[in-house]
Formats: sequence, structure tokens, C-alpha cells
Amino acid sequence: MSTKTILVKPLITEKADTLSEKKSQYSFIVEKASNKIEIKNAVEKLYTVNVESVNTMVIPGKRKTRNTKKGVLHGRKASYKKAVVTLATGESIDFFGDI
Repeated sequence: MSTKTILVKPLITEKADTLSEKKSQYSFIVEKASNKIEIKNAVEKLYTVNVESVNTMVIPGKRKTRNTKKGVLHGRKASYKKAVVTLATGESIDFFGDI
């Protein structure tokens, strides 16, 4: 797999933001078939940083229901794989650039 197919997108939430500020840990949504070594190499290549460790987890899909005028709609959110990447001390990733 190539670097851009392994890393789907960075995960930007309040919890991910506090992890990046305090512990230098960054969260990504990654391809389900990728492993920790591939994720580590992809982050190092794409962002030119040194990665200390990678933790992965698979977030299960969930059923969602919504009430509308025409009745109740049922659906589901897809499951995805999340990776929390810990960088070496003193390094950081700037997702937003110069905004």
C-alpha cells in the first residue's frame, strides 16, 4: 500500500487536540488492512517526523435511527480503524499550516 492510501485522514476532535498538545500524540483514521509498521512508516514519510510508538484500535459500526415526517429511518455508521501515533520529544505535526 502507498503512503496516501494507508492514512485516510487526520482525526481532529477535542480529545485528539488535547492529546497532541499535552502528550505529542496524533490521531489518524487509517486503512483497516494496515498494520502498525506500515502506519509508522507512512507518518514518518508524509510528515518527516520520528515516531516512537503506534497504538491502533478498530471502532465498531453503530446503528443509527432518525425520526422524520415519513417515519423512522434506520441506518448504520461504518466501522473504521483509528491509530494514535506518539512522536519523539520536541516534534509536532501542523495539520492546519498557515491558516
